[in-house]
Amino acid sequence: MATFIRGSDFTADKAWGAQLIANMNGITTRLHWTDKPCKWHINDGEEIFVVLDGTVEMKYRQEGEELIAMMQPGDIFFATIGTEHVAHPQGEARVLVVETEGSV
Repeated sequence: MATFIRGSDFTADKAWGAQLIANMNGITTRLHWTDKPCKWHINDGEEIFVVLDGTVEMKYRQEGEELIAMMQPGDIFFATIGTEHVAHPQGEARVLVVETEGSV
């Protein structure tokens, strides 16, 4: 069965609310809507974070240094295992997240 999702129309009841798109052998792909920052965290595995709509300030720590990247639609952030990071949307944002099922 095929599914079509218009990401620009997706909203959620709360910040970081998500729609599960697929679970492929324990790797999930979810569409998130948010208008509030996440919290600093380290995922259990690798993570791909793609901005679909809006602007997101991605803060991450690498070798003890805090770095910041302003992400626009189409930008991709890849967090390896152990990368501490936090996303701060600038207003509303929609992001696609690919990560291990049950990851933080």
